[in-house]
Amino acid sequence: MNPTDRDAACFEAGIKFGALYHQFAGTPVSPESAASLETAIEESIENQPFCEDVRVEILTEKLDAEIDDASAGSYTELTGRFMEVEIAVEHEGVEVHTRMEMEDGYPLMKIESVEE
Repeated sequence: MNPTDRDAACFEAGIKFGALYHQFAGTPVSPESAASLETAIEESIENQPFCEDVRVEILTEKLDAEIDDASAGSYTELTGRFMEVEIAVEHEGVEVHTRMEMEDGYPLMKIESVEE
């Protein structure tokens, strides 16, 4: 059986999340640099084919708490627990809306909706 346009659109959304997470996890980030890093992530992922929209929110209050708990430094490494992400992909007339947020201590990436 050949993949449907719906299958391909969902696959493309997964590719975007894989690229986003593994490209930027570990990036040094502070509350002061969060906004510019959000923009860099969004613009980087939006360059990929079929990507319609990317929204990244780095949770600065969680960064503050992490940095306050650290023994040294004024930054921490970016991980899924410090981000909420939404990605929209359009492929062959199928639009997929996805989201990443923490669930049970894990940065879960999931499909919110598929519109044909």
